[in-house]
Amino acid sequence: MKYCVVIPTYNNARTVADIVRRTLAVCIDVIVVNDGSTDSTLEELGSVKCKVVSYSRNRGKGYALRRGLEAARAAGFDYAVTIDSDGQHAPEEISQLIKAIDEQPTLVVGSRNLQADGMPSGNTFANRFSNFWFLIQTGLRLPDTQTGFRVYPLHDLPCLNLLTYRYESELELLVFSAWRGVNIVSVPVSVSYPDDRVSHFRPFRDFLRISLLNTVLCLLAIVYGYPSMLLNRMKGGRQ
Repeated sequence: MKYCVVIPTYNNARTVADIVRRTLAVCIDVIVVNDGSTDSTLEELGSVKCKVVSYSRNRGKGYALRRGLEAARAAGFDYAVTIDSDGQHAPEEISQLIKAIDEQPTLVVGSRNLQADGMPSGNTFANRFSNFWFLIQTGLRLPDTQTGFRVYPLHDLPCLNLLTYRYESELELLVFSAWRGVNIVSVPVSVSYPDDRVSHFRPFRDFLRISLLNTVLCLLAIVYGYPSMLLNRMKGGRQ
C-alpha cells in the first residue's frame, strides 16, 4: 500500500510548517495545497520539504481537497491521508489510521472526542446534526462526520469534479463513498484547540450550506443512494 499525506491550508502561517515537519516524521510524501493564502503561509512552506500545490485565489477547502487528492492519485498513490493545518490534529496519529485499513478499499475517519474539554459547543452541535443526517442518508452510524483527519482510498472515490468547494465537500465524500459500497471505519483520535488557532469556518453561512446539501443528499438517497447500496450488497453476497 502506497500512501501520502494531503494538507489543505489557508492563512495558517503560524502552524503549517510545524504540522508539515511533524507529518514528515511519519510519512515522507506530503502534498500541501495552498488555497490562495494572503499571509506568509507560502513563505513558511519554503522552509519544509514537501510538494506544494498553490493558486492565487481562495477557492475553499473542498476545492483544495480535490486538488490535493487529484495530485496524489496522479502520483500513483493508493491512499491519501488528509489532515488540517490549524493544529487540531496530531500527525503522530497518522499510523493509527493507516493500521485500520484492511484488505478491501477502506475509508478511515479519525473520530474526535466531542465531549473533550475545550471542544467548541458550536462544533459539537454541528457534528451531531451532520451525524444524524448521515445516518438517514446511508444507514451507517459514525461518531464524527465532520473531521478532516481521514484516509481516502484514491481509486475508489466518487467523481471529484462533482464536489462542492467549501466545508460541506467532506460530508459529500463520505456519503457518496458509502453509496459506492466503500468500507468506512472510525478510529478514535485526539483533538486540540489552541487559543491561537485560526479557523475559517463561518458558523451561519457554512451551516446553511451544509443544511442545503443534506436536503439534496436526502433526495438523492431515495433515487440513487439506497438502490446503489442494495446493489452493492447483493453483489457482495454473490461473491
